[in-house]
Amino acid sequence: MPHKEEKKRILVVDDEFSILKFMEKALGKSGYHALIASSVSEAIKILEITPVDLVITDCKMPRMSGMDLIRHVKENFRFTAVLMITGHPSIEGAVAAVRIGAEDYLTKPFTVNELLTAVRRAIEKLSTRKLGAGENNDLSPAPYGIIGRSEAMLKVFDAIGKAARTTATVLITGGSGTGKELVARAIHYSSSRAAAPFIPVNCGGIPEEFLDSELFGSTRHEEDSKSSLFGAADSGTIFFDGIGNLTHTMQTKLLRVIQDKEISTTASGGTRRVDVHLLASTNRDLLSLVSSGAFREDLYYRINVVPISLPPLRDCGGDILIMASHFAARYANELGKPAPRFSDFALQVLKSYPWPGNVRELENLMQSLVVMGDRDLIDVTDLPPHMRFTAFAEGGRIKSLAEIENEYIHFVLASMGGNKSQAADILGMDRKTLREKLKKMGVVDAE
Repeated sequence: MPHKEEKKRILVVDDEFSILKFMEKALGKSGYHALIASSVSEAIKILEITPVDLVITDCKMPRMSGMDLIRHVKENFRFTAVLMITGHPSIEGAVAAVRIGAEDYLTKPFTVNELLTAVRRAIEKLSTRKLGAGENNDLSPAPYGIIGRSEAMLKVFDAIGKAARTTATVLITGGSGTGKELVARAIHYSSSRAAAPFIPVNCGGIPEEFLDSELFGSTRHEEDSKSSLFGAADSGTIFFDGIGNLTHTMQTKLLRVIQDKEISTTASGGTRRVDVHLLASTNRDLLSLVSSGAFREDLYYRINVVPISLPPLRDCGGDILIMASHFAARYANELGKPAPRFSDFALQVLKSYPWPGNVRELENLMQSLVVMGDRDLIDVTDLPPHMRFTAFAEGGRIKSLAEIENEYIHFVLASMGGNKSQAADILGMDRKTLREKLKKMGVVDAE
């Protein structure tokens, strides 16, 4: 079982005591461990002796400013996020803060809900950065050699352990590329049969006339049956990959072997007992095939004693970034290259992309990026065009058009260094329209 996650440490820096106490109380009630400092120098001393996940700093303070603290944090603490608060909102100030490393900015006065929303967003960005950098030392080693720490994958690991302790048939379901054969091998090599053969059978890749003799052996010569796949798997495991592709005739023969635990050995009707653990997988809806008559109902219930359902990659949250880092490092090592880093924006796109090809698609993409890349940083521009448009999707939530427009306006302004004329040209609107939109967004110096 994963250990209980420690409270996130947040350092609040402000020269107004009332603001410090307000945020300390709000953060504490929400489950965070809040530290407070009334100056930048005091904050730096705390950072030197205490690990901090997030720094929330006021922009304007005596002697050293919040901007100075942001620079210090970004230059010395790779995995500490920064949130800036200001009483004077401006495009230039926001652009400057984000450019030097702040995750976001918050305008005074703000409510508790606004504070907590900004904190959660900053913490999420930090978690994404850590996962993408392979900073998962606080997590237990991957069970069965399979990468995954999400709740969905922990359930799969639990099911693998149970399946390995039994000889009951197992049906592994999941989309293409989710790792069904990897799970089947994990079951075999975690069981008491690990020293015996693991025999995979591609049900959709072998014509029926050949699959019959391959599986059960020819009945013309006794010695042929000894080299059949069932014979070879004796005392071990046989894995039917894509069992929904079996013809009705092969389904009938397989059902007989499961029921009798015997295969034919001679044309005269001799039999031989076999001891195999039968595993099967499919990316098809077998119950629908049963309803249509394409798959035998009795065989379905025979193979579905222990069901294991593999989640699509899009439902595995931070596992996506752990896997991306793992695959990129592995292929870089094969080529004698340094393991690449990922930009924060690239990590956001990778996490929000739906991954229709699941783990296989992710692995192939990482291999391509490493092989074709000329630098040790993977940025959004390195990703395929069809992936870049997922950048504004956050946490699987579809944003409103107004939200996307506001974010894009902020992005273009930041790219243009706050120059409204240049931003208006890129946005395809006149300067007056841009000013009106900025006013609606709450930007004070929209003129």
